[in-house]
This record gives sequence, C-alpha cells and structure tokens, in this order.
Amino acid sequence: MPVGLFRVCLLVITAIVNHPLFFPKENGTVPENTEEIIQKMKEREESLRLEQLRLEQEIADQEATQKALEKAAVVVEESKEEKVRWDMWTALSMVIFLLIELWRQDFQEGNWQDIGGEEDDMAVLGKAFKGVALPNKAVLASFYEKRILGTTGDMARMREMVEGFADDLLEALRSVCNRDADMEVEDCMGVGSMYENWRVRKPFVCDLIVPFAPPEPYCFRCQTWCSGDSFPPDEQGYGTIKVCRADEDATGCICDKTKLGEDMLCLLHSHVSSTRPSSEMEDLLCFKNTQYLDADQVMKWFQIAVTKAWNRISHKYEFDLSFSLLDSPGALKIKFKSGKSIAFNLTPVVQYENSDVYFISHFPRSSLAADVPSSTHWFLTFAVYERRFIQLVSKTLPANACHVSCLQILSFLHGKQCSLTGPSGLTNYHLKTVLLHLLQARPSQDWAPEKLEARLQDMLKFLEKCLHEKKLYHFFIGNGKVPAELAFPVIFQRAEPLNLFRPFVLRRDIYRKMVDTFHEMLRNMSALINEYTVHIPLAHTNGIHKEPL
Repeated sequence: MPVGLFRVCLLVITAIVNHPLFFPKENGTVPENTEEIIQKMKEREESLRLEQLRLEQEIADQEATQKALEKAAVVVEESKEEKVRWDMWTALSMVIFLLIELWRQDFQEGNWQDIGGEEDDMAVLGKAFKGVALPNKAVLASFYEKRILGTTGDMARMREMVEGFADDLLEALRSVCNRDADMEVEDCMGVGSMYENWRVRKPFVCDLIVPFAPPEPYCFRCQTWCSGDSFPPDEQGYGTIKVCRADEDATGCICDKTKLGEDMLCLLHSHVSSTRPSSEMEDLLCFKNTQYLDADQVMKWFQIAVTKAWNRISHKYEFDLSFSLLDSPGALKIKFKSGKSIAFNLTPVVQYENSDVYFISHFPRSSLAADVPSSTHWFLTFAVYERRFIQLVSKTLPANACHVSCLQILSFLHGKQCSLTGPSGLTNYHLKTVLLHLLQARPSQDWAPEKLEARLQDMLKFLEKCLHEKKLYHFFIGNGKVPAELAFPVIFQRAEPLNLFRPFVLRRDIYRKMVDTFHEMLRNMSALINEYTVHIPLAHTNGIHKEPL
C-alpha cells in the first residue's frame, strides 16, 4: 500500500513536471528570443553611439565656449591695460596743456607783449638795422620844438569850433527827424588823435562819434564775438545789433518760430505785433528780411538827415558844408569863402550796453575794418577808454612827460615815409597801441622829458618785434590789468587777446610792404629829422653818444 501510494505520487509528479504548459520546448522559442534580443541590442548600441556623439559635441562646444571666454578675458585684460596706458597719456597731455595754458595766461597778464627790460633787445633786430642810429637828444629836442609844437598850436581852437558847429548841426537834425519813426540822435563825443593831443600831420581832422538809438517801442540788443556764441576768426572784434521791441524777450517769442495756425493766437503778442512786414524793419534801417541793423542803411539815413539839417541852418553861417569823401560817408568839410577849409568826421555809433564801448559803422581813413564780413557786422571801438587811459596815466607821469612826444615823432616819421613810398598796412592806431602797452609796462619815472630818446628807441624796438612775430595785441581786449578806475567791461578783459596784425598773416604782400616801409623809415630817420631841424652847433652835441638801434 505505501509502496503503491508512493508510485502513484511519483507518477503524478512526473506528469506534472513533463506537462508542456509548465516547461515549453526550448528548441522552439529560443531562436525568436535571440533575434529580438540582438535587434534590441543593436538599437541600444545605436542609441548609445548617438548619445556618445551628442556628448562629444557638447564637450567640444563647451571647450570652444571656454576657449572663447578665455580669449575674451585676455582681450578685456589687454584693453584694460591699453586703456590704463591711454588714460595715463591723456592725463599727461592734459597736465601739459594746463601748464601751457597757465603759462600763456601769465604771459598775457604779466608780460603778454614781452615789453620789459633792456636785456637782449638788440638780438631781435634784423640785418637791415645795422648802422642805423637815432639822432641825439639835442637834435630830437630841436626837431620836436620846431616841427611838432610849431604846427599844433591851433588844434585847441579848431576843436572848439568844430564841436560847436557839430552840436548845432545835430540839434537841427533832431528837429527835422520824425521823433516817432526816426532814430534818436544823442550828443557827439570827440575821440582820436586830435582829442588825445598827438596829431601832427595836416590837414587836422576832428573825429566825432554820434550815438543813436531806435524810436520807441524798439531797442537795440547787441551781441559781440566774445559773448558766448561762436564767431569765425575773421569776425573777431565785430558784433551784431538786433532791433527788437522793448517788451520782446531776447530770444524772441515762440510764435516767431512756430506756425500756430489760423485759428490760434499768441497770448503775448497780437497778430499785428507778431508779424513784422519787411518794410517796417527796413524803415528801422535793418538788412533786408532780417532784424539786424545794417551799417550801410544807417550811413545813408545819416547822410540824408545831415543834409536836411544843414539846409535848415545854412543861412546862419558864412561857409559851405559838403561831404568830402565818397568812401567815408561821415566825412564832412567846411569851406570858407577865403578858400580855407576844415575837415571833420561825424560817424554814427551804437552804445554797447551801459559802457563806453561803441559799435561803429565805418572807420574813416583807416584800414582797421577794411574787410568787414557784411554790412550787419559792426566793428567795436574803444576810443573813449583809450582817451581816458591816456588822461589817467598822464596824471602820474612827471611834468612835461615824453610819452606824447614819442608818439608824435613816430607818427610824423611814418607819415613822411608813406608819402615817399606809398601807404602800407601800418597805421597810426598801431603806433598808439604800442605806446599804450609801454605806458602800462614802464614805471612813471621812465617817461621824464630827458628820456625821450630812450623811450623812442623802446617804441621802435617793440614795434619791430611785433612785426617780426606778426603779433600786436589790442591793448584792452584780453588785458586783465586795465585800471579799475576806467570801469572797463569785464567781458572784454576776459576775452581772448585780439591780434591786430592777424589780417596780415595771410596777406603776405601787404605784410611785406609794411615791413619794408618800416625798414625804410628807420634808414631815413636821421635824414627826415635833420630836414626839419635848425642847425645845432657841434659844441652842443659833444659828449652825447648816439646809441645804435
């Protein structure tokens, strides 16, 4: 029984083990599973290969990016180093520039024309001056007494006569002008050599300036080359004059610059006042289609007004009045029945703000404003301050000081030389500018009358140096040492110095003529002076050394 039961159990177990559902045949399924596994392995291998390529590409990109960053860092570092070097050079250049600028300011303020001292002055003189000697003190004194003092005695009487007649003429001019439409003329002022007592050459001509202003409600707004706006180099020394309404802003209302439209009105200006016809501005002597005062229009108006004024008062005088020069609109001449005549210049000017600087329409008998940029550009004249400076300095000089004598002698010699060789670019104004610089640079005791010869030599040396360097600076413009008593406008003191010889830098023919005339004057100096000097005994000149120039 147990044996049989055991057999039955063994049989059941064998049957179960060999049942196909539990253990399928290996030979039938293995081939299919192998191909599938191989295919999957190939796919897996391909995916791994692609992943490897992607990772290699990423690594390469990262390496390239890293190299680019490293290269950029190197460039930035180099640029920083270059910038540091550039900043260092820039800073160094700025320091050098500032040092030069400080030196230039000190040079201009302290010794800006290099006037001082006798040392090494002879070194600047050229070969043309060798052998040239100034006449001695006795000859100069005799020449001055005979030629200068003997011909200037009537100047005071002539000034008085001209001023009286000019006042009467201007009073008549005011009476013939329309006070509501014409310019308002003020009293005249005398300027120039006749009123500074150094004119020596005949005919004596009085220079009078006449300030004028526009009628109400208009006013003048002046702008100079040193007022802030940029002016070309050839316009330095000039300015413009704008005619505006007194209630108008200096920059003008926006309604003048913007089209408001037909149905819009400016709240500040009416339609009538905001639109200015061309004829209205021309009646105010402005340049066509502008608000800027025209110098040519002013002179035409002034000539017509003077003619009307003379017609009104001509019956009171026993002489004739006429315009003497066509190229100088303000030049007038009084002709007496005896044949004698007196010439004077009456020139309209515009006052700059509340100072005694004036915009002048024309310079009579002068090349200072020969090349005016346009008729709306007015040259500035400082003649009133020049006269006051000479008067102020004269009070501190010794009695009978030689400063005026030096200018008179040099002006006479220059005029004589020009009559022989023709006019040159050098003018009496240049000579006066030289004197003004020397008056400021030299102490008062150096202008004693017995030092006439030495001061005359100083003027010639200084002028020759300026001609050599082509630089002669205006005395007032850029001069920070103008006496405070003159109340000179600060804007001109702070301006860049104005070189009066600048027009000759590009005009070499005129410059050459000017230098040649100066050289000829020096060589002919002794002959010109001796021609007008009485004979002086030799005993008077013994022991007097002639210093070569």
